[in-house]
Amino acid sequence: MLDKAYDPKLVEEKWSRVWLEKRYFQANPHSGKKPYCIVIPPPNVTGVLHMGHALVDTLIDILIRLKRMQGFEALWIPGTDHAGIATQTVVERRLLQLHKKRRTDYTKEAFLKKVWAWKEQSESTILSQIKRLGASCDWSRLRFTMDPGCNRAVRVAFKKLFDKGLIYQGDYLVNWDPVSQTALSDDEVEHEEIDSSMWHIRYPVEGTDASIVVATTRPETMLADTAVAVHPNDERYQALVGKQVRLPLTNRLIPIIADHMVDPAFGTGALKITPAHDFNDFETAKRHDLPLLNLLTPDAKINQLGGVFAGLDVSEARIAVVKALKEQGYLVQIVPHKLRIGVGYRSKAVVQPYLSKQWFVKMSAFKERLIAIVQNKEVKLIPAHWEETYYHWINNLRDWCISRQIWWGHPIPVWHSLDHPGTVICSDSEAAPPEVKAHPDRWKADPDVLDTWFSSALWPLSTLGWPDTTPDFEMFYPTATLITGHDILFFWVARMMLMGEVLVQEKPFYETFLHGLIYGKSYWRKGPQGEHIYVSADERRSFDLGKELPLDVGSKWEKMSKTKGNVIDPLEIIDTYGADAMRIALTSSVTHARQIDLDLRKFEEFKNFANKLWNGARFVFMNIEDMTGALFSEGIDPALLELEDRWILSIYHRTVRDVSRMLEEYTFDKAAIRAYAFFWDDFCAQYVELTKPVLFGKRGDTALKANKQRLLIVLLAGALRLLHPIVPFITEELFAALQGKLQEGLSVETAEPHTKETALALSSPACAVAPYPIAEASMMAPDAEETMATLFEVVRSIRSIRTDMKLPPSEKAELYCTGKCSVLQRYVHIIYALTPTSMVHFQAAASDQFGSTATVENMNLFVPVPRAMRAQEQERLLKEKAKLQAQIEGTRAKLSQSEFIQKAPADIVAKLQANLQQWTNELGEMERRLKSLN
Repeated sequence: MLDKAYDPKLVEEKWSRVWLEKRYFQANPHSGKKPYCIVIPPPNVTGVLHMGHALVDTLIDILIRLKRMQGFEALWIPGTDHAGIATQTVVERRLLQLHKKRRTDYTKEAFLKKVWAWKEQSESTILSQIKRLGASCDWSRLRFTMDPGCNRAVRVAFKKLFDKGLIYQGDYLVNWDPVSQTALSDDEVEHEEIDSSMWHIRYPVEGTDASIVVATTRPETMLADTAVAVHPNDERYQALVGKQVRLPLTNRLIPIIADHMVDPAFGTGALKITPAHDFNDFETAKRHDLPLLNLLTPDAKINQLGGVFAGLDVSEARIAVVKALKEQGYLVQIVPHKLRIGVGYRSKAVVQPYLSKQWFVKMSAFKERLIAIVQNKEVKLIPAHWEETYYHWINNLRDWCISRQIWWGHPIPVWHSLDHPGTVICSDSEAAPPEVKAHPDRWKADPDVLDTWFSSALWPLSTLGWPDTTPDFEMFYPTATLITGHDILFFWVARMMLMGEVLVQEKPFYETFLHGLIYGKSYWRKGPQGEHIYVSADERRSFDLGKELPLDVGSKWEKMSKTKGNVIDPLEIIDTYGADAMRIALTSSVTHARQIDLDLRKFEEFKNFANKLWNGARFVFMNIEDMTGALFSEGIDPALLELEDRWILSIYHRTVRDVSRMLEEYTFDKAAIRAYAFFWDDFCAQYVELTKPVLFGKRGDTALKANKQRLLIVLLAGALRLLHPIVPFITEELFAALQGKLQEGLSVETAEPHTKETALALSSPACAVAPYPIAEASMMAPDAEETMATLFEVVRSIRSIRTDMKLPPSEKAELYCTGKCSVLQRYVHIIYALTPTSMVHFQAAASDQFGSTATVENMNLFVPVPRAMRAQEQERLLKEKAKLQAQIEGTRAKLSQSEFIQKAPADIVAKLQANLQQWTNELGEMERRLKSLN
């Protein structure tokens, strides 16, 4: 017998252990089954589980569990990402906090030893947390992006691309993070809009008294200007093209050039060209053969080119340069301007365009193929609206900067000749190439490491054993699907497609579901300067759970942020509500929209569902105490199936069909809600109530009762398997209890199809590896569903009447039905089971009876107020009558005043007149009802 109350903690700990011990999730590449494989989006070894991890891992687990139960060889490969910049930054911060030391205070080897220690600790934590979610990964295949297999894959991939001429090194303008002191790819830069200014600066034209005024948003970079540009067709400046200006503060001469990239309407129509610190200027410089002058040091300070400004950081230099321009008469004006700046996605430092030597992948070679893959549906993007965004990004690709100036990561497998600059050796061997071994003093290893996304782009390949042709690779590549957030469509998804095409000429997966990003609700009060002061954690939680907001508190759905106080910790949710409640709450929130507004009340709602599931199963167990496996195996007698039995079987099979289809289509929210509604509404609220009279011996015989018991077992076993991929812990516990109850004498050889399918499922070692239910079209009965829909409408009408009359649930009432009542006459037991009805009369009620009516199709329903309640109803009506009379008298008095009628607005008068008429009509109806009570 099940415990009365459901304890998620005990159940989750138990089944997490059992699943691992029994190795239910370990895939066999030699099984001969159809493969289904998903690789985990590897979490960074930088911290702990967050709600984004919980969401994506829940969705993947649903599909993996579904496919495993459907007979596929399902493999979910777990793993973690070394996350170069992020992990190095975290470790550096910790060293600074704990020991007041920076990375450069250690040798490279000593520092990396500390990073590896952090990796081991953090990885262990986050993997244990993923297991708490119920993730059915094959933990025997755990991978890390810097394990020996992934390291080899990275070296081989680099060399293959290098040998094809697709990787090159060159001086190029990159996004430079001055805090991490490394280059960033375009995708690693986030953009923010800030309030700034546009400075108008006078540049004197050499040999004349004229000047040209340029407009800039970055006056400090003028120290590295190499030209002034105007549009060729701008009549204001045509006479100046070809002349030179003397650059203020530096005394250098630079040319005035004409270029079509200049927008004559922006600023003054004259732009300063600083090729080493602006991407557009860099392209302009290439067209006009302009010199490239680097003004900055790696930590974003002015170098010696800045003269007296050398040593200042960018913000300090801006103030000093503007002051000098003003003092020397070069500053014309300062205009307020909205500026879009780039910040590092990890460090949040302002990114500087910076000229440096980097390694790049030539992206132009892949554009056509990357577009064709999606256009031809070789890889299907879901939802499809992401295709337009994908095409826009591919069509605007720039070469991918893959080198990073940090210590933690995959070393670039290149050695540079010290004797012959420009000569390099690229090797995919773990050891140094023979030439380097022979003359180590003549070669230098490249000092940079690879962008983290380079190794991540190989993830579906490297985790399956590539570059070797392993059984896993032959069986499971391409993988089936990828699930990830839409924010890394270009960081990761497109690059995996690129690597698959160039390295093995095969896509890495067939479909990609891009889920929305989770937003939490933030609450704040306005501070003295109008700033947002976010409320305390306790107050925020009470608001999240439905407490009405005070007038001085504002709220907004925003991306989760600790600063905004709207982060929801998945581990806290699991501790409070249980993993299953969190999983189904997340699943029911995932639409095809770009944003997921995660309401804390959802977890409360689905905790209640878990309890409903537990209690519904307990009811079945309590009422099949005399049922054994042998008795169950005798099978259901079709001749004893009543209308409600045919109806619930039809709804069950229809639900199985729909939920299966919804999961295949990645409409996770619809699948969760449909499965939830079947168990809560159809099974518990309707069918279980309909079985009670038979189970309790109030209707039917022992044969009918046994039939109902077998059907309850079939439905419970089916519902548990249907729900298992979404809520695995509680369903596994209940399924095991059902197995234990029916194990004696259970036979799968029964001839009756319903119990045979269930007996087969119950013979499985666990729900996790039991067959998923299959929808049988032959069991769908539209006629039964239609008839039951009519009867349920009658039930709803009776309940509505009772609510209007304020009849308590314990008070039974009679029902009178006239019209075409044959359906109701035939199935009147359903009305008795689902409503507190004492007697159903198929005749008109006496004319002196007081009550309420409703019409369903061609049936007229009348529920009289029970005699015992008439005095109570009369008292209630008398109070309402007195209230109505007071309203009528007050309104009549007001409308009888000529002064009021003359001065009041016409619409106010009209409204009072309408109210008077309505209340008068209501009073007449009330008096009629009171008369009938007497």
